[in-house]
Amino acid sequence: MPAKMIHKKLSSSQIILFGFLMVILVGAGLLMLPAAAASGEGTPFLDCLFTSTSAVCVTGLIVHDTATHWSFFGQAVILLLIQIGGMGVITVAVAIAMASGKRITLMQRSTMQDAISAPQVGGIVRFTGFILKGIFLFELLGALALMTVFVPDKGFRGIWLAVFHSISAFCNAGFDLMGTQAPFSSLTSFIQNPVVNVTVMLLIVIGGIGFLTWQDIHRNGLRFSRYRMQSKVILSVTGILILLPALYFFFGEYGGLPFSQRFWASLFQAVTPRTAGFNTSDLTQLSEVGRMVTILLMLVGGSPGSTAGGMKTTTLAVLVSCSVAVFRKRANGHFFGRRIADETVKNAVTVLLMYITLFLTGGMVISAAEGLPLLTCLFESASAVGTVGLSLGITPGLGTLSRLVLIVLMFFGRVGGLTLIFATLPANRNSAAMLPLEKITVG
Repeated sequence: MPAKMIHKKLSSSQIILFGFLMVILVGAGLLMLPAAAASGEGTPFLDCLFTSTSAVCVTGLIVHDTATHWSFFGQAVILLLIQIGGMGVITVAVAIAMASGKRITLMQRSTMQDAISAPQVGGIVRFTGFILKGIFLFELLGALALMTVFVPDKGFRGIWLAVFHSISAFCNAGFDLMGTQAPFSSLTSFIQNPVVNVTVMLLIVIGGIGFLTWQDIHRNGLRFSRYRMQSKVILSVTGILILLPALYFFFGEYGGLPFSQRFWASLFQAVTPRTAGFNTSDLTQLSEVGRMVTILLMLVGGSPGSTAGGMKTTTLAVLVSCSVAVFRKRANGHFFGRRIADETVKNAVTVLLMYITLFLTGGMVISAAEGLPLLTCLFESASAVGTVGLSLGITPGLGTLSRLVLIVLMFFGRVGGLTLIFATLPANRNSAAMLPLEKITVG
């Protein structure tokens, strides 16, 4: 009875928030077990909390090399946390309820709607089934493709490597098991391997475009004109945010590499900040401009209702469209012949302000606490709040305060800007009364 009463008092946003928090704490507890570490000794709580948060929030920032510090049991726990975080805590809960034959209540359907950014409650259970089938299909295909590279090289262990990296890539997590070759090396040894590059990039993009976009592609195939406006925007912005940065990295950062490495490294570096966290090149060799481009890509992140975090492609698109409308003295921004609602614009501005505030505050606190260059610390904070996982190598050496800052940023970045705001601020009943209007000059 008390549990039901608590459930009724919590909003959908609060259920999502507490759901992620509970999974993180359980994951940290499992990682503290001696069996989770390769040495057979327990890992300190803060390190486990950091790792669990990074896994559930599908980020990829780590304080211990995943391949060398954790045992097979520890790696399996991390992979399970990644899968839960990528699918979404609520999606997993609904999937378990469906498998057990339990009736899905209206409250659970409403929470599921908020969790995956579905347009309506109707058909949400059927849509959940579609999501689950899609997730396991793509992860299976990705694992089979990676096995063609890992199994000939690593033998039977190559199967585990393929499964781990397929799930990690699809969930946009960025965790890897390549540390046995060199600590924290990620996929640098595969910089020009076409199978690894193409497979990982496709998994990242497919996981990051959102479940509703999958549905549009599944229903309408290549008939782009029949897609929802949101799917059109997501695919268009995703394409632009891959093509333009890839051209920059090709001509501006990797000019010293052979053509094959240069091509794959440029394309991969354009894809991975959105929000995967793998890297095939040494990020410390990027220029300050290259680091700044990467930071901006990390802040944008993926798309709504996907395995990715970040501010979201649609938020960027709405802000750009409304800015263009102001320049052209139009009343509203629009996409593909459809007007953008004022409420959507307000939400986009709020999300932008929240992410910029978290990003700058986190970077400055870490810089002040550690005595490190500000741009380097901003790179780590953008990676955390965008749930990316790319790092310039400073995370393992950070102190307690800085690690706690990154934990908070990762959690906020995965839960989502609006979910966080709606969960923490009290609900305000709309009133028909309006305050007097007075203009204020901006700009």
